Amino acid sequence: MDHFTPYTYFQCPCTDNSISIRNIGHLESTRADHDDEDERTFDPKAPRANFSLYPLDHLLYCEICHEIRCPRCALDEIVTWYCPNCLFEVPSSTVKSEGNRCTRSCFQCPVCVAPLSVNSEAPAPTGLGAEHAGPAGPFVLSCSFCCWSSAEIGIKFEKPNSIFSQLAKIKNGGDPILSAKQRRLDREERRRDFSDASIPEDAQEVLPLDPNEQLDAEAQFSNLKSFYQSQLADASPASALGFGGEYGYGSPGALTRIMGLYTGGGLADKRSQSKSTPMREACDATEGLQLAKTNADEDLAKLRREGWEGTVSKEQRCEQAHEPHFVSDLRPIAALLRTKRSKRCKSCRHILSKPESKVQNTRFRIRLLAMNYIPTITIKPLQPVLPGQSSLLSPMKPTQFVLTFKNPLYDAVNVSIATPSQTPGRYSSKVTVLCPQFEVGAYIEDAWDDVLREPGEKGGEKERRRTRAETFEGQQQAEAGKVWESGRNWVSVVVEIVPATVGPESGPAFLTEGLEQDNSPMKEDEDILEIPVFVRLEWETDPAHDDGLGAPVSKDKEAKVKRELAYWCVLGVGRIAQV
Repeated sequence: MDHFTPYTYFQCPCTDNSISIRNIGHLESTRADHDDEDERTFDPKAPRANFSLYPLDHLLYCEICHEIRCPRCALDEIVTWYCPNCLFEVPSSTVKSEGNRCTRSCFQCPVCVAPLSVNSEAPAPTGLGAEHAGPAGPFVLSCSFCCWSSAEIGIKFEKPNSIFSQLAKIKNGGDPILSAKQRRLDREERRRDFSDASIPEDAQEVLPLDPNEQLDAEAQFSNLKSFYQSQLADASPASALGFGGEYGYGSPGALTRIMGLYTGGGLADKRSQSKSTPMREACDATEGLQLAKTNADEDLAKLRREGWEGTVSKEQRCEQAHEPHFVSDLRPIAALLRTKRSKRCKSCRHILSKPESKVQNTRFRIRLLAMNYIPTITIKPLQPVLPGQSSLLSPMKPTQFVLTFKNPLYDAVNVSIATPSQTPGRYSSKVTVLCPQFEVGAYIEDAWDDVLREPGEKGGEKERRRTRAETFEGQQQAEAGKVWESGRNWVSVVVEIVPATVGPESGPAFLTEGLEQDNSPMKEDEDILEIPVFVRLEWETDPAHDDGLGAPVSKDKEAKVKRELAYWCVLGVGRIAQV
């Protein structure tokens, strides 16, 4: 852990507006905390600090609210659904009706989750015109990674396309799966045969057709749904509009009556019970009754026969719809759909990011990145670390770092930075900013404009060369109140740090006021020196130019609008050497 790369994280202001659950009901303390919000120092070592810190390239900026927006304070809206394998755009209506899986021929291996390809089992045709002849069936889904094939579970296809619809009609082993219409016709035929049979004298006894029939989940749900619909239709008289007395099967009253079979009715339901006819439960497989297995002899015999290799893992089981236990019960997994999403500001509903609706297009129509609206901040040691030297910070030894601000705006920005004299936390280090207030020049796209500036103008080429020349001449001593180096749209200042003494047995060198000394063992990454910095930006801009309308900037100073932005950021300087 000798090598360390300095970093800069920005805090989103949305975390300051959240009220703790403990303070609900204590309005006076909440208002007092809100009034002292600007006076509080951000603690990067706090347990919840990581939830509010983001790199600058992960943040957006709202042009209406003039605030930074993070993923927590932005609303997501789905622009389009698409399959990542075939790049087919799926309508939202299809997703609502058929689910969030690709309904074409895109499948994943149930063993290793690799993409499956459609191959023919028939040999390649030979003779005249063989190069123009298409592949003949049957077809199977095969995995080129683990060599798994759908033929292992007895599933073969007649056509190389529309695999999803063909797979929905085939069980493992090759037996067909009845559709909803076929199940309804089969159910009506069975009931017709049952009605022709002799009815016993006792009305409570029911003559089952096939008590040992095993139903899959789809068939059982279809039979149960049809049974309860018929029960509700018989119990509730039809109204003049053609609907049931309680507005259909999915009405709250119908659901209450179904649940009453298992929970029973209370005193408050006497009125409804007096008007309704009692409903019976399902009695056979045609009505959706499926008895649970009381013994596992069949599963144990299969486990002894196939061994441990024939059982599925936890990940494989979670990917399947009915959570099978054996590899022979696995089925190909349809590819999961992906989405393109746009982001809106929670406060004003302004669009922050919106991609192109076309799946093949990776561009964005709107993308308000924060790095295009606020200066980027970088930090590096004043004396670079030579190869072979340790990058650890020496305790109690003053070390200087160069803090650089780069302005992306077309207007000059006045920057004011403030840091606590001692960093928060158990190991407090001393921090001093030699130049806390400075101005950063505007961003200029054309480099010739920078060359044609006046020699004495702020940010000119002469000023930048003079500062660098002084550095090469050996003047390494930074002065208070002066910038260290400046350029066209960037300024560097010096920050002096005195790291604290860090060790498993040594106490803190600088004890924070109001805190008792803590001699507990050092936690993970507690030896990393992180500096909270409060940044305040002020600049004047044209309203039309600031709103991004593309209008020319007005030369009238009275038309300028003053903008302000303040936020916290955290500078990860380095790791302190342990004593």
